[in-house]
Amino acid sequence: MSKKTAFSIAAIGAILLLALVLNSVLDSYSKRVLNLCAIYAIIALSLNLVNGFTGMFSLGQAGFMAIGAYAVAIFTVPVELRAQGFYLEPMHPAIANIELPLIVALLLGGVLAGAFAFVIGFPVLRLRGDYLAIATLGFSEIIRIIFTNTQSITNGALGIKNVPSLSNMFFIYLAAIIVFVLMRLLLSSSFGRAFKAIREDEIVAEAMGINLFKHKIASFVISAFFAGIGGGLYGALLGTVDPKNFMFTLTYNFVLIIVLGGLGSMSGTVIASFIITIGMEWLRFFDDTLILFGTEIPIFRPGLRMVVFSILLMVIVLFFQKGLMGQKELSVDMVKGLVSRVKGLGKKRGDGK
Repeated sequence: MSKKTAFSIAAIGAILLLALVLNSVLDSYSKRVLNLCAIYAIIALSLNLVNGFTGMFSLGQAGFMAIGAYAVAIFTVPVELRAQGFYLEPMHPAIANIELPLIVALLLGGVLAGAFAFVIGFPVLRLRGDYLAIATLGFSEIIRIIFTNTQSITNGALGIKNVPSLSNMFFIYLAAIIVFVLMRLLLSSSFGRAFKAIREDEIVAEAMGINLFKHKIASFVISAFFAGIGGGLYGALLGTVDPKNFMFTLTYNFVLIIVLGGLGSMSGTVIASFIITIGMEWLRFFDDTLILFGTEIPIFRPGLRMVVFSILLMVIVLFFQKGLMGQKELSVDMVKGLVSRVKGLGKKRGDGK
């Protein structure tokens, strides 16, 4: 067994063990934030597959998330509780009595998202750059509007309540690890190398015999599948699904994550998912009123958190123009180098004293 494989197995085991321990000791709020980090990592990885590894510019992730989330919500809510939510118009008879386990509903959501991506991929993926981004963003909004107006299936603007809540950190982190491993295997295959070749230069890739459209649509469909899985977990974590949860602005969060982590870096995407998600929660005190010595400080107002967070991100991007990891991946050698640097700094400080 190589050092790289042993390092990967040890890291996976440590993460799952830590998730199992934290699931039993943390409060519900902390678990929710950490679970959200893992779910955001899944969705950001799916977006990075298209934007970072294949070199396209898609902004449709919120729509694919919505498909996965609604699939989980529709088919996991207990049959006896559905009438409580669908009181304006009963659920359609074709699906009213179908109840599925969470894992099956997650896979169904991923498959439906991938199928929709396949259908829209034929006209959309012939576009490039900003035109592709606008087209995918438009289709994302179309999905949300459809869900808002299909009352007998999605309960329209009221959304779906009573979704069995999922807060088990072990299950969510196991799902995130499975997605990470599958994507890693994909990118190490001939298909993955073709994706990267298309990213570097489409003309050269085509000259080498790579079918551009075939590989682009494959990347797009696989990305949508994983986004559907992430959206299903997101809906299960919230315990409710509403069209407003999937506004197009949600996609910008994942664009921010992959840019900060590094376009073309899986480990950078995961690290950035934790930094951004936890950072946004940690800075919430800026939205609260600050009172010192009985006097209210007018600086702290709702919305200031996002201003401060945006400034911090701008500073980070200025110093790390290619993101935290660039196109590199976390490895044994990188960890050893980081440890040796820390030890070197410690020795210099000791010598200085």
